[in-house]
Amino acid sequence: MSRSEVLDQVPPTNDQDDSALNINRGIRGVNGYFPLNEPAIGTAYTDVDKFPLNKRLPVLFQPITIKDTWFKNRIWVSPMCQYSSNDGHATDWHLVHLGGFASRGVGCIIIEATAVVPEGRITSEDMVDFSKPLKRIVNFAHSQGTMIGIQLAHAGRKASTLAPWVYANATGTRRAGTHVASSKENGWSNVYGPSVTPYAENYPIPKEMTEEDIKYVEDARYANFWTVDFIEIHSAHGYLLHSFLSPLSNSRKDAYGGDLVGRMRFPLSLIKRVRDAWAIKPLFVRISASDWAEGPEQDENGQWRYWGIEQSKAYVGEMKRLGVDLVDTSSGGNWAHQKIPLKHGYQVPFAEALKQAHPNLLVGAVGLLTDPRETELYLRDGKTDVVMLARELLRDPNWVFTAARALGVAVKPANQYERAWTDMLAR
Repeated sequence: MSRSEVLDQVPPTNDQDDSALNINRGIRGVNGYFPLNEPAIGTAYTDVDKFPLNKRLPVLFQPITIKDTWFKNRIWVSPMCQYSSNDGHATDWHLVHLGGFASRGVGCIIIEATAVVPEGRITSEDMVDFSKPLKRIVNFAHSQGTMIGIQLAHAGRKASTLAPWVYANATGTRRAGTHVASSKENGWSNVYGPSVTPYAENYPIPKEMTEEDIKYVEDARYANFWTVDFIEIHSAHGYLLHSFLSPLSNSRKDAYGGDLVGRMRFPLSLIKRVRDAWAIKPLFVRISASDWAEGPEQDENGQWRYWGIEQSKAYVGEMKRLGVDLVDTSSGGNWAHQKIPLKHGYQVPFAEALKQAHPNLLVGAVGLLTDPRETELYLRDGKTDVVMLARELLRDPNWVFTAARALGVAVKPANQYERAWTDMLAR
């Protein structure tokens, strides 16, 4: 969806005098009736006579265009697994969960990890199909002037596991003995990865993928998502593509293992397949920039010990050559003994390093981004081009307006919610 499609939403009329009528007009180009928001929700007002503080917009509220797709601000919803699908299909939970963000002004939404094949799900309650319920969610996001894309994934050796709250409850009073979902618990046996090494002792023992298995994943239907605005490939958090990249999880001796070129072979081949099928719309890739293992990434003999930022720079350089538009920079998830120094923006240095190595490629930062002022500085200092929030948006779904208040700008709320933000609009 381009900027003109977002802004040109007033339905045509055959009556020339209708322009003078006071009508609660609906948005054009979507199914159903939804009141028109002018400008789109989450957009900074451009009338600087009425809103003088908007003369110098924070980067958070500056639009960005990627392959003719216009994103109204740079506050994006990171993909968040909900483990709430019914037989692979989205449910009303997803409509309310994602629709709430769309109606509260985020620049875009990335739908949770959606498996490209059934056995590529993390749990049996993950999404695996772009079905009618998901199209309804896309339609609603578009009705609120919000871009929406989907993250395509394969869980690899971390597939067929229990949902987090089934494995253990939040209070710590109950814990299952294993993460593995048995067949009676809706699990499956055909879990595979680059090698037979499991993620941890209480995770499935994977089968080593054959070349036929690799081709099967590569041949999945990657062009079956045309109603979304962009695609993100999941190459992070210890799932299939990340596990091929890391020497901690890939001990293959064939063309898909060994040196960096070999370990990147399958992920890059798949990215190329998706780029070729998805030629005219934006393509993003999420990576883990580090396994967070101990010691140096490379030993004194030049051998790579684990996946880290230096190899990530090379990987991202190859993605850029293939035409990837943005790299979503996360970390971890592939080594069960990882020790991560959690703090605000703890993954931003990885995004910054990739941006410095590839200044013409867009990068996104994610991870404990909670404070609007600090988050704005990451963008202003050129460390990242967009920011992606997850848990902070669960705690504060109105974070877009929280940030606008903190930074002193006026941003369009939904018509139905304007009464809650009169202080921001009165500045």
